[in-house]
Amino acid sequence: MVKVRKTSKPPPDGWDLIEPTLDEIEAKMREAELAPHEGKRKVETLWPIFKIHHQKSRFIYDLYYKRKTISKELYDYCLKQSLGDKNLIAQWKKQGYENLCCLQCIQPRDTNFNKKCICRVPKGKLEEGKVVECVHCGCRGCS
Repeated sequence: MVKVRKTSKPPPDGWDLIEPTLDEIEAKMREAELAPHEGKRKVETLWPIFKIHHQKSRFIYDLYYKRKTISKELYDYCLKQSLGDKNLIAQWKKQGYENLCCLQCIQPRDTNFNKKCICRVPKGKLEEGKVVECVHCGCRGCS
C-alpha cells in the first residue's frame, strides 16, 4: 500500500484507479531496496532505485500531461504526497529534457570537467560501438 500522509481530506476522485499501479511500483521499490548488493560497484547499488523512482514519476506525468486521464486535483495530491518527483517532472516539460533520467545528470557540479553527464550526449555524436552508462543512475543515454 502506498504511504499516504494522514490528512483530514480524503484523496480526490480517481485515486482508486491509480492506487493499484502505485502499489505495484512501491512493492518493486521495496524489493530493490532489500536486494543484495554483493559483487556490485558502490554506485551500482542505487541504480535500480533511481530507475523505479523515474518510473513512478513518469507514470504520474504521463497520466496528467500525455493521456490527460487524471484531474489537476489528483495530480497535485500525488505531488504533495511525494509520490512523484515534482522537480524531475518540471524538467520533462522543457524542450530537450523530455527523456531525462534523473536530476543529477544535468547538474554540472556532479561531473568531471563541470559539464553535463555523458548520457545527455546524443548517440549520434558518440563513438561507434561505445557503450555509455551514467555513473549516477545507470542510464544508457537519455537524450
